[in-house]
Amino acid sequence: MSTISTQLRSFKEPTKDQLTQLSFSIPSSLTDRADKDGLEKMEINAVLSLSAEAEEDSYAGKLHLFPPFLSFASLDRKSCRFTLPLCTIRRVERLNARAGIYALSLSLWHGMKIIVQLTSLRPTADLFCSMLRDALKAELQHGQMKAVRSFVKTCYSETLVASTGPLVDEELEEKTPLEGEEGSRGTDIPYHVGLGLKFKFPGDPKKLREASKVKLWTTYLKTHGRNLTLLRYPQCTRLVQVGLPNRLRGEMWEVLSGSLYLRFSYPGMYQQILKENEGRTSTSTEDIEKDLHRSLPEYSAYQSEEGISALRRVLQAYSFKNPELGYCQAMNILAAALLIYMSEEQAFWLLEVICDRLLPGYYSTSMHGTLLDQRVFESLVQKCLPIIHDHFQVVDVQLSVASLPWFLSLFINSMPMVFACRIIDCFFCMGPKVLFQVGLAILKINGEELLKIQDDGGFIQLMRSYFSSLGNSAHPHSADPRARAITRFQELLLVSFREFAIITDDTIYNERRKYRNDIIFSIESFSKRAAVRNLSTLERFTKEQAGLVYDALYRAMCIVPPPAPVAKPAPSLIGDGSEEKPETRIGLRTFRIFLSEIATWARDEKVIINGIQQRVERDVAEHEFIDRLFYFWDVSCKGALSFQDLVSGLDGVMFNDLMENIEWFFNLHDKNKDGFLTKDEVLQLSESLLFIFRFEVGDAYLGAVSRFMTNAFEYGDALLPQPEDKRESDDVPPSDIGHNQPYLNLATFRMVVLADEILESFFETDLSACFKLEPVPMMDLPSSHNGFLGDLISNIATDDNKKLFNRFTDRIGQTIGRHQVIHRPAIGKYTKLDEPKARESLLIPSMRQSPTSPSTSSLATTARAPSPSNASTSNLSAAETLVQPPDISPLNMVKNANEALMERPQFAIDDALDDDTDDELGGEDDGVMDEVDAFLEAHDSGLTEEQRELAKGKSFSDQ
Repeated sequence: MSTISTQLRSFKEPTKDQLTQLSFSIPSSLTDRADKDGLEKMEINAVLSLSAEAEEDSYAGKLHLFPPFLSFASLDRKSCRFTLPLCTIRRVERLNARAGIYALSLSLWHGMKIIVQLTSLRPTADLFCSMLRDALKAELQHGQMKAVRSFVKTCYSETLVASTGPLVDEELEEKTPLEGEEGSRGTDIPYHVGLGLKFKFPGDPKKLREASKVKLWTTYLKTHGRNLTLLRYPQCTRLVQVGLPNRLRGEMWEVLSGSLYLRFSYPGMYQQILKENEGRTSTSTEDIEKDLHRSLPEYSAYQSEEGISALRRVLQAYSFKNPELGYCQAMNILAAALLIYMSEEQAFWLLEVICDRLLPGYYSTSMHGTLLDQRVFESLVQKCLPIIHDHFQVVDVQLSVASLPWFLSLFINSMPMVFACRIIDCFFCMGPKVLFQVGLAILKINGEELLKIQDDGGFIQLMRSYFSSLGNSAHPHSADPRARAITRFQELLLVSFREFAIITDDTIYNERRKYRNDIIFSIESFSKRAAVRNLSTLERFTKEQAGLVYDALYRAMCIVPPPAPVAKPAPSLIGDGSEEKPETRIGLRTFRIFLSEIATWARDEKVIINGIQQRVERDVAEHEFIDRLFYFWDVSCKGALSFQDLVSGLDGVMFNDLMENIEWFFNLHDKNKDGFLTKDEVLQLSESLLFIFRFEVGDAYLGAVSRFMTNAFEYGDALLPQPEDKRESDDVPPSDIGHNQPYLNLATFRMVVLADEILESFFETDLSACFKLEPVPMMDLPSSHNGFLGDLISNIATDDNKKLFNRFTDRIGQTIGRHQVIHRPAIGKYTKLDEPKARESLLIPSMRQSPTSPSTSSLATTARAPSPSNASTSNLSAAETLVQPPDISPLNMVKNANEALMERPQFAIDDALDDDTDDELGGEDDGVMDEVDAFLEAHDSGLTEEQRELAKGKSFSDQ
């Protein structure tokens, strides 16, 4: 079994709006819901300031309306920014400002009032206000404004700001409560808490200066809002870099990452997912069970059933919500760290934001996001630290040996938890660039020691030694006490955010675009080898041939992705609740595209010449024969085909000899597998042959099908059983049978095929030769060009623009009379128009039936066979599909088909005059002939005298 994913091919560069939403940590699922409601997005120039009492400066920037959010960012994107759910805006007022100034006053949920001055033109400002009003009405109708009151009670910041000073100091003692006290206290705590409240938070609260941090954050949250209404100023970023308080850390992670908005918009979804999937097991749940006890085992919470159960529920809920991603190693480490500071529901939504938006592709099956960022990190090391990079190249040290765990676990597995959480704080506040900045700083600080290592083992050992000493003094021998007080971790943050501040979000984005295609190609190559290796049997194919089948399958899946997995029944109906191993299967639409890459008759390949250009276009054919082949190869009756099914199916036809191909074609049309074809199935088989031969030149194949039908029905009728009392009478025809009754067996079918030279050749060589395994040109990946010119080229050279240009040139070719379409035949054996040979009956005279037999007289309706193609048309279809009404007579149909075949097309030269007319015009013809004779005599210098005399004597004797 193998899982084939085309997710990498379907990647699209984010649009400008999407990038803006990412910068404001707005979940795309929430804005998509607003788009369905008809709410539009808009941005406008604005100047932001708080109320006059706060004495805040004004900030010029852009105000963005992303229903259901209102966002603002200053021009430098650092001075001030916020993301406000519209439901937290209590009141909007138009200020009576001076002439020419358009200002709005927004009153927020937590009592703050901000003033937004719209600096665009008046019509633009009016339009923005109108759209803002519509979005606010929509939020009111959805009832979101009523949900704010109950939601904010789940946030610790509300309790922190409302509590008195002594109470806060008492809570910050971080003492582990007694078990009984914790039980009684847990029911009274309204806000969400993590496992750290019971099992202690990592680190010493006094050394971490928790009380000072809480006081600073309390002041900031009172002034600049909290949870849903937090305004982010430079002071917020500085406080995050210093470190978040343990109890506030979980909520701030939510706010900074945007997962808070998901928890607010989808209340109760986490519990609903667990309830709906209770008792269900899958591959992901099995992998989760293996890794539970390897998740931060040194932390006391994960040495108890309470912590293990919480971790299990979070990981399983995420795997059920995102079955395509499921579970990947390192998720357990990440979720275990989150649960120390957050509740299960908080950790669930934050895990989704990390996996889907902040670190896309990191925890997928292919881990393409991790591999891409490792390539980007190597590129940055080469640019910023060239000496270290060159040394690693000389001694053949792989940078990813140490850096891969850094990125995958957000340094949780590499350094002590206290310091890893400080880096995660900055990660949620400043974005993924923090990982690259910290990684570069680690290499620079240890640069001298790195230049001494000679292998990967020395590199890993050096990094372990460094991480274990992060709490030590960075300058232990300095005479300055302030320098001695600086720890190695503080030095790491200082180097990261000062010396490597040049690493911005745009830098990471451009580097990812640059190397994405290379990573995709390498992953696809590895996946291809793995899929071929996982086949249970290669049949008669080589690995190279199976790889070509995989290429055709992968291309088809890129064009038409396979159907989404069908929802499983309730676990109680399945038994033990276990699921099958995941396996990629394609549907009928994808199969048609796949077969068009393999079989020549499964595609309509045409050469189009219009006087301006010559191109080849390929259309996917649709016919009942292709559908029949799809279900014929679906041996497991699942309505979809796996890679193994395709390999086995192709093996059943590509390596056959004459007799095996005849039997394969017979079984393909034997619907009930009883060893007989009914009359209807004989007609369907004939239609399949006509479909395969539709683009062949001439009438040879059409005549072969016609002869096959005649012989099949004649011989089938002759072999029908007759009553005992009527066998002696030759005048009485045999009894007729229904159209769905057994009629033709394999031996008779084989005899009818072998009686025709063309069909025999087709089944012997041509049928298998139509299946061609050739290298498939893969689809182009998104362009990685940078800059204005690269974007301009990618915007112009789109598929839609190419189709538009082709239609334009075709119209010109039709106007000037140069347009021509040439269909390429599937077999191409006959290159000239051959008339069909005269049919010879397989039956001896004594076996032939009376013309009044029931087979020919009982059914009145007939179907006319396709007419032969015109010689003036370039390889047009040689036959159309036969139509079979329910009361059709097969033999009469054959007769009409033969008559249509033998009819001679009417040409212009056929309109000749009668013999009498020729006599009347004889004098004129004689004059023409005299001129011809005179010309020949004048130019007949090549003949000798004897030859001339002989020619004259011959002409006289003829007369």
